[in-house]
Amino acid sequence: MDFINKIIELFSTEKYMSSIWLGLQTTLIISVLAAMLGLILGAIIAIVTIAKDSKWMKIPKLICKIYITIIRGTPMALQLFIMAYVVFAIRGFPQIITATIAFGLNSAAYVAENIRAGILSVDIGQTEAGRALGLTSRITMIKIVIPQAIKNVIPAIGNELIALIKETSIVSMIGMYDLTMAAKIIGSGNNMASYIVPMAVVAIFYLAIVYLLTFVIKTIEKRLRASDKR
Repeated sequence: MDFINKIIELFSTEKYMSSIWLGLQTTLIISVLAAMLGLILGAIIAIVTIAKDSKWMKIPKLICKIYITIIRGTPMALQLFIMAYVVFAIRGFPQIITATIAFGLNSAAYVAENIRAGILSVDIGQTEAGRALGLTSRITMIKIVIPQAIKNVIPAIGNELIALIKETSIVSMIGMYDLTMAAKIIGSGNNMASYIVPMAVVAIFYLAIVYLLTFVIKTIEKRLRASDKR
């Protein structure tokens, strides 16, 4: 009962909730902007990696493959540190932009592989059918292959977005004020008795965000699957 009472106390105390709302704002801004950057850049990288081999595409494809290998093979925390203390080590440079770019670039590598796998999962017969109808390779990809690939990659993309939201909790390592940092500050030197109460409350916020995103993704997936039955 004491634990429940302390949670109620936290929710009913204005200064504590102000700290959490401020941290939540930072978490959501980074998550949304990084997700947009990751989706756009990931789609571009995926298209480059599956493009036909030619003398003009060799270098771009090599760059994309090296990029994916490096990003997926190194820790997110290390990438964030490099962005904050090396690439954007400029006095006064907004940390929120640094974090957004770091998480966006990391997410793009995973999104690119998901999209690539989704495109390659579409039966080759679909492409052959489009070409047989006189469609160009570009039109066949846009009108036939990509719409089917989108349905295949939505669950994987959704999982990546969920992972992205949770990964943003490490921005406190570079001194940013997010949900996790809010819990640390609230839990230190007050009558919450320990960190367990603020951490539990912040966990509730993360769960709510993830649940909402999961619901949206499943709804979109069901609607797209329903269109196949018509």
